[in-house]
Amino acid sequence: MKHAREVVTSTVIGGVFIVVPLYLAVLLLLKGMKSAATLVRPVALLLPDWLPAEQFFSLVLVLVACFFVGAAVRTKAGQIAREKIERTFFERLPGYALLRSLTQRLADDNDETAWKPALVELEDALVPAFIIEELDDGRLTVFVPSVPTPLAGAVYILARERVHPIDVPFTQAIRSVSRWGSGSKELVAAMRQG
Repeated sequence: MKHAREVVTSTVIGGVFIVVPLYLAVLLLLKGMKSAATLVRPVALLLPDWLPAEQFFSLVLVLVACFFVGAAVRTKAGQIAREKIERTFFERLPGYALLRSLTQRLADDNDETAWKPALVELEDALVPAFIIEELDDGRLTVFVPSVPTPLAGAVYILARERVHPIDVPFTQAIRSVSRWGSGSKELVAAMRQG
């Protein structure tokens, strides 16, 4: 019964991470098509009424715009502009940095240093946590997730001596938290090896 519940829970969470971004992308695409309709309407009026030309040309225009934006972001100047836009606008949105960091970690982006799994000393216990950042004085900001909901929890600023990074994948640490600590044996073993 417990195994079936874990399979259902992890499957639902995996589905949410696929369905929600896809749903939002479709909504944005439809909104972009609606905005582009005014631009393509003069061309669409030249074609027969039975042909859905306005929707087709709107879709093509939005996809071409997405292609050019995607191509521009791949250039050095585009990356600089993207980072500046992120700092200026998107990082002010609540949860944006968290979501970006999590998606980069789930995609195993090696450049991402946040959300490194660790075991931290709280009172007389070792607690699964994630290193978020290092402060200038050497202390570490850590996020200690709630069980079994790894996206809720508490933030602590701890001395480096109390934080023990572990060499396990991010997904394995999340899995242990979401399974009420099942698999913690591997987390402790990874700490001893380090």
